[in-house]
Amino acid sequence: MSASFHTADKSTHRRVMLVGLTFCALFVAFSFFAREQPENTYVLQKADRLVRTAGTPQPAH
Repeated sequence: MSASFHTADKSTHRRVMLVGLTFCALFVAFSFFAREQPENTYVLQKADRLVRTAGTPQPAH
């Protein structure tokens, strides 16, 4: 009978799973940060408008 990963001891199995999970997490993080981020300034424009109008009375319609 040939040796199999499933017949390995518990510490080896845990170590291999941890290394695999680490590589997976690094790949996902690298993929997320390496992609081009969209130019979305809507939130910044809204925050700037709120700061500029802070403390002034709202106009009555």
